[in-house]
Amino acid sequence: MLKVGIVGGTGYTGVELLRLLAGHPQAELRVITSRADAETPVSQMFPSLRGHVDLKFTHPDEAHLDQCDVVFFATPNGIAMQQTRALLDAGVRVIDLAADFRIQDIAVWEKWYGMTHACPDLVAEAVYGLPEVNRAQIKSARLVANPGCYPTAVQLGFIPLLEAGLIEEGSLIADAKSGVSGAGRKAEVHSLFSEASDNFKAYGVAGHRHLPEIKQGLANVLGKPVGLTFVPHLTPLIRGIHATLYGRIKKEADLQALFEQRYAGEAFVDVLLAGSMPETRSVRGSNICRIAVHRPQGGDTVVVLSVIDNLVKGAAGQAVQNMNIMFGLPEADGINLIPLLP
Repeated sequence: MLKVGIVGGTGYTGVELLRLLAGHPQAELRVITSRADAETPVSQMFPSLRGHVDLKFTHPDEAHLDQCDVVFFATPNGIAMQQTRALLDAGVRVIDLAADFRIQDIAVWEKWYGMTHACPDLVAEAVYGLPEVNRAQIKSARLVANPGCYPTAVQLGFIPLLEAGLIEEGSLIADAKSGVSGAGRKAEVHSLFSEASDNFKAYGVAGHRHLPEIKQGLANVLGKPVGLTFVPHLTPLIRGIHATLYGRIKKEADLQALFEQRYAGEAFVDVLLAGSMPETRSVRGSNICRIAVHRPQGGDTVVVLSVIDNLVKGAAGQAVQNMNIMFGLPEADGINLIPLLP
């Protein structure tokens, strides 16, 4: 059994990790940290976990994380980079669900996240945890940078087209929508019920932190920089991301066959039948990305529709998927979940 620790278990990604790991056949939850809620039973804060998680939150100073096999950081940006080196030195593998190790260019990271990076040398070692692209590197990684939610949906939609050289790489468009849980479990005006319900709005149009992550991932696939316009939107949903992706076709191909072949061996990417329209509710609570590819009116633009649950494939589920790969476990252990409907 893998001894598992979670740093920052009181947010939405933290409780999603707890839900998934509590049912994992090869994982044993050893410690969950929280400064503010130390000694509080996990099931008192999250009654959904009664009978499944018997731990109390532990103050970080008393957590003994170095005795774990793997530690997940479900913390705000800037926390994991302060603690990761000591854990790696102790032989612990680390999976960071925040952005501390995602962007390889340190100057770019510091610009977008507004702080000085504490361990830039570890950024070079970190493996970007998108299994559908980096599975081989993840297997031997000590440190995995779990992808963001928007970047997961957008990259999985564009990757087959870029790999095949079918679209103009300088004019990509990603029009993406997210549920409110993507903003985290904190009190902010924009995520209050009376602000987010019965409403729909764009944000981050001038620039969003996930933009450099997406561009980096797509450039790595293509082998050269891409031009991308990325506009996120907030929707009155709790969970879910819907990304509508546009590319200008420069070479003819059977688009449906391309996507089906690219993801044929992927347990958590479902390419729908031609003409399908994936819905966010079709992936709710699951680790699945559902994709449909269209060519409206047979024109020169390809439209890809990509949906995920932002807390599962967009965060905790993908983190558990990475853990499974790192330790040679069946990739679907703990995350082979049927979506919730309705």
